[in-house]
Amino acid sequence: MYESHWGLCESPFRRVWDREMFRESPTHEEALSRLQFLVDQHYRLGMLVGPSGSGKSLLLEVFAEQLRRRSRPTADISLLEVEPTEMLWLLAASWGLNPDPLLNTASLWRILTDRLLEYRYQQLEAVVLFDDADHASAAVQGHIARLARFDASPDARLSIVLAGRNDGIARLDESLTSLTDLRIGVEPWQRTETEHFVNSRLSNAGRRTPIFTAPAVDRLQEISRGIPRRVAQLAELSLLAGAGQNLQQIDDGVVESVYQELA
Repeated sequence: MYESHWGLCESPFRRVWDREMFRESPTHEEALSRLQFLVDQHYRLGMLVGPSGSGKSLLLEVFAEQLRRRSRPTADISLLEVEPTEMLWLLAASWGLNPDPLLNTASLWRILTDRLLEYRYQQLEAVVLFDDADHASAAVQGHIARLARFDASPDARLSIVLAGRNDGIARLDESLTSLTDLRIGVEPWQRTETEHFVNSRLSNAGRRTPIFTAPAVDRLQEISRGIPRRVAQLAELSLLAGAGQNLQQIDDGVVESVYQELA
């Protein structure tokens, strides 16, 4: 589409959520270290919060992969439109219990708590990562609070992470938020991180010289507020607009015009 105009071998911003983007972001690396600290210290419940598009889901995916490589029992579950019994079934399946789809809530709780006791005796850190926790129903939140309270002994080895948007997490029930041991914020990118992301993505796609001028990066940062998904969207559309105008570089005027069209 615009790749030939800019001398690119592929679209540099189409796949914003991949491992390459994660490796380029000190912000996400710091959040990952805090997640590992939560598990190492056997904290019961942590909150991973940040604005929409900041990379929370990618963080959980990367963290889950690291935990599994260390043979830690790990469940990575999205709570978007998930029913209470369904959540328990997904958790049981993640822990290799092969639950019968027809099991009722009481039976699911029994096999889950038995498995948690096994992990405790084996001294295995079990980790549950709940994405989209800000969409969890009251009944699902109740199940999570019960799970977090199941084993309050010093030998407990269960850590739970709830990820969601700042405003949504703030609306969770107090019976759940009161159990929080650690809150981890996924902060927006600083201007230097935005510039590094844009230039490195272009370089990986085959570009040898910068396309976005310094004022263009400034405007990208200002409009996107450092939210990775927005940075990628604006950069992608700016390349398209610049190619359509046969430009040799993207300046702040191009970025502004793209933003106005979106708005």
